[in-house]
Amino acid sequence: MSYASVIALPRPLSLNDILAQTPIEVLNPEPLPRIMIQGLCMDSRDAFPGCLFVALPGTTTDGHRYIPQAIQKGAVAVMGTQPYDANPHSVPYIQVQDARFALAYLSAALYNFPARSMTVIGVTGTDGKTTTTNLIYHILLAAGLKAGMISTVNAVIGDQVLDTGFHVTTPEAPDVQRYLALMRDSGLTHAVLEATSHGLAQDRVTACEFDIAVVTNITHEHLDYHGSYEAYRAAKARLFQFLETTLPKPQGNPRLAVLNRDDVSYGYLSALVKGPQVAYSLQPGAEVWAETVRQDAEGLSFVAHVGQHVIPIRSRLIGEYNVSNILAAIAATVLGLGVAPEAAQFGVFNLPGIPGRMERIDLGQDFFAIVDFAHTPNALKRALTTVRQLTRGRVIAIFGSAGLRDREKRHLMAAESARLADITILTAEDPRTESLEEILDVMLRAAVREGAVEGETVFRVPDRGEAIRFGVCLAQPGDVVIALGKGHEQSMCFGTVEYPWDDRLAMRAALAERLGLSGYSMPYLPTQGESE
Repeated sequence: MSYASVIALPRPLSLNDILAQTPIEVLNPEPLPRIMIQGLCMDSRDAFPGCLFVALPGTTTDGHRYIPQAIQKGAVAVMGTQPYDANPHSVPYIQVQDARFALAYLSAALYNFPARSMTVIGVTGTDGKTTTTNLIYHILLAAGLKAGMISTVNAVIGDQVLDTGFHVTTPEAPDVQRYLALMRDSGLTHAVLEATSHGLAQDRVTACEFDIAVVTNITHEHLDYHGSYEAYRAAKARLFQFLETTLPKPQGNPRLAVLNRDDVSYGYLSALVKGPQVAYSLQPGAEVWAETVRQDAEGLSFVAHVGQHVIPIRSRLIGEYNVSNILAAIAATVLGLGVAPEAAQFGVFNLPGIPGRMERIDLGQDFFAIVDFAHTPNALKRALTTVRQLTRGRVIAIFGSAGLRDREKRHLMAAESARLADITILTAEDPRTESLEEILDVMLRAAVREGAVEGETVFRVPDRGEAIRFGVCLAQPGDVVIALGKGHEQSMCFGTVEYPWDDRLAMRAALAERLGLSGYSMPYLPTQGESE
């Protein structure tokens, strides 16, 4: 059974009693018979005797089509949004307005609403969510608080570190509530939760009872799914609207919205938030701001002004954009939770780095080799601007753009790299069922329009391993070779198959090959033809 689709209970519970604890509105006019369930599932393949099957509408398929299979495997009740006659199977059907909303509250209720026993901080935004989530988590630990974290990289619960999946998005609602329940049962008092736009729009973090909401920025991303920037921004804004519905908690209710005054989202979110809010900025005038920012190869240093506090900050994170992430984390903890400035100072310094975020790969070579997750135009621009400041040599950028995702960013990213990098190497990045050659053609044309010359300053190398190897071979002393877009991810999708892949392993293999070191091997990827 997949954790992402199943909740199995140790003992049966009354579905009627569970529904009575939630705001789920049942549309069926007839009374629901008393049903005892053993859990729930959202994938018919994972259905088990005694479960409630929740039929979710999807982008490629519809869960309602698989109701008979779920019943055949033992489902004793079905919930969905479409009218459906389950009587031939003698199984009650519960029609609701929004199945994902219902799934979130059912999951929370089955775990006895774990978020109501903790202080929950949510972090959203286009870029910097994972870093800011980790910064808040480390500040809470430095303050002596018992904290857990759910990010798109992993869930950290005490000494447990749990993988949250191949690709970066918020886990499904059953998983989120399971992690929160594990935190509560482990005696944790605070939870930091990274909330993606998909996680917000699809109710994966609904019923998480947020106390503090933080935004990093809202720039160009996921328009393939949301349809427009306005819809994407509205999805992010849901995190702040959740603050209004959080129920009173025994430990009290700190309630705060933390906004980025330097971002285009500020005016929209500031007007939308009805409760207390604070802003952070790189300039004076906000409640939290920075001055005397300095960056070197070892990290960042600056002075943070936090209300009446003046806090010298030293961080091992690379990239001046991380100053904003640090300010956001300090605002949430010092102003939102009353954490001591000294704890914030120590927590920021104590964060060694984030996997796949400006992660340096060093096998003794005489140039920088870096792996970063930047996969949006804004993130790529910030990453390339950062590495430019680290060296007097050339910047060699290696990246692609995902298939079946926002098509507009393909030419935007290629154009940005043509402007900021000395050499651009375009390659595969989860082409999925799209033609990799067509994706690269779009990107190549955009780079050439910005003045890049194919074969001199821009290259097309479809195989990502070969692209990284080529970038490493081109590097001269003092250069920077940076592979962007995959970061910590552990797979790459060709066709409909996820193949094991890690940019960091590929970079080490390429460096080892150049340096004549043994013990490293390049991960395998199929050709586009093999994957079709």
